[in-house]
Amino acid sequence: MNKHSNKEFVFGIRAIIETIQSDKEIDKLFIQKNLSNPLIKELVDTARKYRIPFQQVPIEKLNRITRKNHQGAIAFISSIQYGSLDNVISEAFQRGKEPLLLLLDRITDVRNFGAIARTAECAGVDAIIVPARGGAAINSDAMKTSAGALNYIPVCREDNLKNTIRYLKDSGIKVIGCTEKTDTNIYSVDYRQPVCLILGSEEDGISGEYLRLCDEKGRIPLTGNIDSLNVSVSAAIIVYEAIRQRTMR
Repeated sequence: MNKHSNKEFVFGIRAIIETIQSDKEIDKLFIQKNLSNPLIKELVDTARKYRIPFQQVPIEKLNRITRKNHQGAIAFISSIQYGSLDNVISEAFQRGKEPLLLLLDRITDVRNFGAIARTAECAGVDAIIVPARGGAAINSDAMKTSAGALNYIPVCREDNLKNTIRYLKDSGIKVIGCTEKTDTNIYSVDYRQPVCLILGSEEDGISGEYLRLCDEKGRIPLTGNIDSLNVSVSAAIIVYEAIRQRTMR
């Protein structure tokens, strides 16, 4: 059994093109490296038109997923419908709400993602922002770990997180990085205005280029012998500090 065996996928170029055009959400699209023919070109053009992230991979990777005639392409179906960040922000402002958003930088563990989504939905977070590439697969495992929360909270998939952060700032949303690379305690940061909280990867935290764009940074105080928390736990701590401040006004 390979690691993709419990995920719904479609193989074959024409079948994938029709799946994309039917408005089904594609989580990942693998296309065989160095394969060039009119059908592959049509698939690439269709993926770009519909903003479907795709990755060129060796044929061996495709063969590990299925031994059937995949024709050099396999697409994984997402368990959710992705939301529009523009719509999320404008709807929150129209309701008179100060948006509270989460942006996840390269969080790849499906269980961590699902746990973060569960916390976010329970706390009333308006949306989770994820990268089009390099994030956790939003599949049945993520749905199960989220306890169904992914059915209710919008997930916005963005091609370029740097541009997304700039857009958030231009929209009047303060961007706060949850990171150990600061002396500022998370409890000293003001979350009572429109806010987007950034959480970084399990391996090395928030990317330097995103940290430099943050309006503020906050660290979770640690006094034990272990010098780091699981990212889903960190998300819960900082999200509920934001909720605490907002409900005490």
